[in-house]
Amino acid sequence: MKILDIKVMNGPNYWSVKRHKLIVMVLDIEELEQRPTNLIDGFSARLQAMFPSMQGHRCSKEYEGGFFERVEEGTWMGHVIEHIALEIQTLAGMDVGFGRTRETSTSGIYNVVFTYMEAKVGRYAAEASVDIAQALIDSTPIDLPAIIQKLREMREVERLGPSTGSIVDEAVKRKIPFIRLNRHSLVQLGYGINQRRIQATVASTTSNIAVEIACDKEDTKNLLEAAQIPVPKGIIVYDEEDLERAIKKLGYPLVTKPIDGNHGKGATTDLKNLEEAKAGFYAAKKYSKAVICERFIVGRDHRVLVINYKFVAAALRTPAAVIGDGKSTIQQLIDLVNTDPRRGYGHEKTLTSIKVDEFTENILRDRNFTLETVLDKDYELWLKPTANLSTGGTATDVTDTVHPSNIVMAERIARIIGLDICGIDIMAPDLRDPIAENGGAVLEVNAAPGFRMHLDPTSGLPRNVAEPVIDMLYPPGKSARIPIIAITGTNGKTTTTRLTAHIVKQMGKKVGFTTTEGVYIHSEKLMSGDCTGPVSAEFVLKDPTVEFAVLESARGGILRAGLGFHNCNIAIVTNIAPDHLGLGGIDTLDQLTRVKAVVPKSVFPNGYAILNADDRHVLSMREELDCKIALFSLNENNSHIQAHCEKGGIAAVYENGYVTIMKGTWKIRVDKVTNIPITFGGKAEFNIANVLPAILATYLSDFKIEDIRLALETFVPSPVQTPGRMNIFHFKNFAVMADYAHNAHGMEAIGKFVQKIDATKKVGVIAGVGDRRDEDTIALGVEAAKVFDEIIIRQDKNLRGKSEAEIIALLTKGIHSVKSDLKITSIKTEREAIEYAIRNAIKGSFVVIINDVVDNALGQIQELKEAEDSGKITIDGLNDWVI
Repeated sequence: MKILDIKVMNGPNYWSVKRHKLIVMVLDIEELEQRPTNLIDGFSARLQAMFPSMQGHRCSKEYEGGFFERVEEGTWMGHVIEHIALEIQTLAGMDVGFGRTRETSTSGIYNVVFTYMEAKVGRYAAEASVDIAQALIDSTPIDLPAIIQKLREMREVERLGPSTGSIVDEAVKRKIPFIRLNRHSLVQLGYGINQRRIQATVASTTSNIAVEIACDKEDTKNLLEAAQIPVPKGIIVYDEEDLERAIKKLGYPLVTKPIDGNHGKGATTDLKNLEEAKAGFYAAKKYSKAVICERFIVGRDHRVLVINYKFVAAALRTPAAVIGDGKSTIQQLIDLVNTDPRRGYGHEKTLTSIKVDEFTENILRDRNFTLETVLDKDYELWLKPTANLSTGGTATDVTDTVHPSNIVMAERIARIIGLDICGIDIMAPDLRDPIAENGGAVLEVNAAPGFRMHLDPTSGLPRNVAEPVIDMLYPPGKSARIPIIAITGTNGKTTTTRLTAHIVKQMGKKVGFTTTEGVYIHSEKLMSGDCTGPVSAEFVLKDPTVEFAVLESARGGILRAGLGFHNCNIAIVTNIAPDHLGLGGIDTLDQLTRVKAVVPKSVFPNGYAILNADDRHVLSMREELDCKIALFSLNENNSHIQAHCEKGGIAAVYENGYVTIMKGTWKIRVDKVTNIPITFGGKAEFNIANVLPAILATYLSDFKIEDIRLALETFVPSPVQTPGRMNIFHFKNFAVMADYAHNAHGMEAIGKFVQKIDATKKVGVIAGVGDRRDEDTIALGVEAAKVFDEIIIRQDKNLRGKSEAEIIALLTKGIHSVKSDLKITSIKTEREAIEYAIRNAIKGSFVVIINDVVDNALGQIQELKEAEDSGKITIDGLNDWVI
């Protein structure tokens, strides 16, 4: 078997609009196509022995054990690998369940699709599942426990921590989108101008000064002491001399900790002699130059959590410990504790397994114990100096028993330090009584406090402490989103995107938009190239200045990784035509329609999908949509438009020379097409078709008709507003138009416009694309021959799989099938072809250049025009420059 490709979906996609996290593995099962599982001796028995828990896999049988039945009856290996990939992730503690396997148009090659929780883990699960299946086929050993452990370890490295994860989960529950901004815990909640950020449990609302104060234990202590908050007496020490002076002043027992540490790192408690104090001092020095030496407060370790300056939870923390039974060694007791099903690797479960580390060894050594020591019955041995859950500690919720005086004190502390998310460590016998009365003290104030002890305590009531964080970041009435209009289709996407963005911008909105030639924020081009995929969409949505997003969403990005957003307010589908067929497993128009339908399927239920009623493939999408529908057509008498509007629907049509919105049977005329520059006086019918969904989308976004009209009349086709789309340059004796019609459907549309142009000669500069089907390249030649009197064939920068000769032959075949005597000239590069076409342009001719690299082509044409305007060259149509 051979893995041909692994794609990671992270948004609505071809395989599932609702399940965003999917691995799509393209797998060639080679000779196993002829050997289903029932023909592989002993395979079923070996599979069941290795994965008895797969008994729960129902598969298409709809009952437990159904998958094993399928294996015994005979199924293909791609299907088995899908189930293995899901099962090994489940065994590693990940909640996955969805999978499907589909054969491609090539026999033996399958798309194996399954859910994942972390992308790198999903990729590894795909690779490992193939290895496991091969071992089962060959009846060779494979170390399954090692694979499961590696999955666990990879997940712990890649996943968000429990605190950050809880905030993200709460946001998702409220339909607030999020984007992970790095491999660690920096996360954006919301989009554009309405975004907020969190890093661990520090929020974008958290004061930097407050974090600095909390990280400086001496400053914190001084502020609290000045505010009459009980704190232990302490002294800052830098060396052993300082330490000895502090001991004389404070006495034993002591605590040493780094002055700017957190999460208990470098802290040592209950130091009772100089030797222990020195060891604690040097442990703290690993994290900080200065060490705080404090009087050890006798009591129990409590954590109080304050969010948005309100008390929300409290927990009693106990360090990792074992209790003797008079028979077992310390190591045996640790192993016994770790068998608790609530304990696991890292943060995968409620509790973390106890590991013997340097701190544990120090504690044992100080007590003259070893791991082989047998503890007396009921003797409790603490194995860590601090009570952190991440080192095996436990937590008990005590929220409901905290004395009101302590609640007031905690809220005062958060205000004194200025922390809106604040963890307060208190050492006291308990929190039922005011700590000012029971001898307790505040030990530390923590920025970025951990939530795990409150979310999932060892005992007591779990507290959803992420909820008040989201309440603080997004109070009632505050939106986390910005409006998104997403545009897909085969042709017209970029022009529709640019026109829609222009209308939005004219309304005073700060708009970000993506196109096939770049990403724009407030009309400033910030990225160049084909920017119609999820990365470009996220670029716009991550920008904190953007108020409105208009996102061109093409086939390639959807197939490669899914959409870069989970939902949009409005989706436009311009048309569906043969293009890119035969690529990425998409071989038919019906399959291409399913790809493009991902965009309207992502529309919110109260949003609109705007569909082309003149295109049966686009129109067929409405059967599977859960949102509102709006239609557009170049024909007001279109039967689908009429039926839709008779039911009270909304549409946009071209009628009697106007672009018009229809609300039910009422007409709202927006503008005459002759007033809209992009329609070229109504000659460019395909641009009228692009105007219709743009006016409908902006009208449904609550923009006024008069404002839309003004925006339409100021959208002038030019290299600035529509680069590479209907850009006409008027030389002295002829005209040149640059466009991007790269398929037969686009060429047909351009042809209708060119046929209306009065010219002595019409010349086309065209190119084929190497990764298109032969019939599509031939069809492009056919459409070009219908329009032009002469054709120049150039080559794209990237031939994409075919040779120059093959592409030229296919285009020539199409051209000569229409006009056998039509003049064809082949020129290798785009630059040379443009120069040749303009050099040989005769008076009154119209030259159409289908460009590849838009900026380069437009730049070259503009240079030649400026040279002619300035008198540097004269173009006489005689194959030479006259200088």
